[in-house]
Amino acid sequence: MASFDTASKKQVETNPQDFVDLCFKFGNGNVSVLEVVTPEQPTVEMHQADILIKALSDDTEVLVHFEFQTSDSFDPEMPLRMAGYIIRAIETYRLPVYSNVIYLRPDSMRKDPGIFIQDLENHRISIEYQVFRLIEIDGQQILDLKPVGLVPFTPLMKRPKGMNSAQWFRQCIQVADSIDVANKPEYLASLVILGNLVYDSQTMIDIISEETMHQSSVVEYVAPEARKQGIEQGIEQGAQQMARENILELLNNRLETVDVKDLESALSKISDLNQLKELFQIAMQVENLDDFKKALEENQE
Repeated sequence: MASFDTASKKQVETNPQDFVDLCFKFGNGNVSVLEVVTPEQPTVEMHQADILIKALSDDTEVLVHFEFQTSDSFDPEMPLRMAGYIIRAIETYRLPVYSNVIYLRPDSMRKDPGIFIQDLENHRISIEYQVFRLIEIDGQQILDLKPVGLVPFTPLMKRPKGMNSAQWFRQCIQVADSIDVANKPEYLASLVILGNLVYDSQTMIDIISEETMHQSSVVEYVAPEARKQGIEQGIEQGAQQMARENILELLNNRLETVDVKDLESALSKISDLNQLKELFQIAMQVENLDDFKKALEENQE
């Protein structure tokens, strides 16, 4: 199954101009995309940067960098992590860098300052980047503008006052379905995959079934292993896998270089979404991997 990370990067790679426009708040028509860069830096760390877009700004080549985050970054904290990406990109490409981090989950990283500072006399360092928390972006404005690459993210954005979550998801699906793209099921599936971060699968199942003609084929992109089982099982399995991936990513970020791959097998045996959500909360609090493994064993019992 495609993860939130794959779904996010797919939209940037397919529609990079929309994200460059987001970086410049849709207010600078003089910045145009040249290419999406496939990082081949000489340092191991640099390949971790999510997206690099080479663009032309007033006849000057620049890099536009995006990081996608679902959970908080603890070790290293996001300012230090972003500073590392920015410096390595400048060193490698010798171009000005416009760096951005996009927080997908509504409750993630509310206090990212958007700047790394080392305040030492005669050795001061200040590196800034732009912070986008999707929940703070006006989702209706994005639906009205219809930037193809950003519409799949709208379920995670701020909805209009007086509109409940189901109504908002329905509107996002309607607009996405109205956009002319080459592969509509895959496009809608990206919206569903990202929507899994905040919506329950049954809500999405019902709305997709009512609003689109593609419900049966969307499942092929959400959960390939469930192609023969129908849209309901497919999205449910997609939500489960998303929850497992979120847990592993959170542990990997919080516990630095700890190898969490051995947890994949144990987590794959858990299909109850409520249990997976409880484990995610535990992953946010544990101090070491052994504590999480103990909680996982108790959960399985």
